[in-house]
Amino acid sequence: MTAPVTTARADGVLIVRLANAARRNAVDMEMARALYQAVSGDLSDVGAIALLADGDHFCVGGDVRAMAAADDRPGFVRELAGELHRSMRVLQTAPPVVVGVRGWAAGAGMSLVCAGDVVVAGESASFQPAYPGIGVTPDGGMSWNLPRAIGERAARSLILRNVAVTAARARELGLVDEVVADDAVETTVLDVAGTLACGPRAAQAAAKRLVLDSASRSYAEQLDAEADSIAFHAGTPDGVEGITAFVERRAPRFAGSGRPSAR
Repeated sequence: MTAPVTTARADGVLIVRLANAARRNAVDMEMARALYQAVSGDLSDVGAIALLADGDHFCVGGDVRAMAAADDRPGFVRELAGELHRSMRVLQTAPPVVVGVRGWAAGAGMSLVCAGDVVVAGESASFQPAYPGIGVTPDGGMSWNLPRAIGERAARSLILRNVAVTAARARELGLVDEVVADDAVETTVLDVAGTLACGPRAAQAAAKRLVLDSASRSYAEQLDAEADSIAFHAGTPDGVEGITAFVERRAPRFAGSGRPSAR
């Protein structure tokens, strides 16, 4: 039996792939645990994470058949959500996460999409909360991440009405950053992830934290946090290199990758 999640590393990018195409990458207990193992290792040499999936569909959500078969449904669902949430916590603080979607991203699959920092969708992609369809509420961080991606009102409407949206509509809403041909999804994701991995990794991680932390700060507090952060990073090797390279009109060579970064 093949692993439900596979990993590879290339040029500072951790490539994580949902690999149970026969079941449309439904999240069962084995996949939830394997996903955590894939993203929770040593990320010190990782500049970006590319999250992809085998088959025609990204992920159709949680394993509803396993939920139905469980003797203790609430207990089983609580355990499954808890296993998935271990990965979601890692992804929130991980290097930039680039997600590539073909086919359906529903339920927990859509939650994984919402956890991405950059989302690339194929023209065939469709997104649906799905939870109301089986009489339950969201997990996987959807109720936290989706409002921040598309706005609270739109998120409430999408979840409560259980609306399925196309890739083009998801792009309009702000859930998706780029729509490409299905056969270009993986190449585009790896290109974006590779570009991020060549960037100033510490500054990118700090910028991600600034955005996430802004929800719990006042405007004045956020301005102070920004001032502290930019001053600190101006004195780091990447900050020194980036500012110097700008003045010298050349591409910066940041420490993480050792290669010139695209402007």
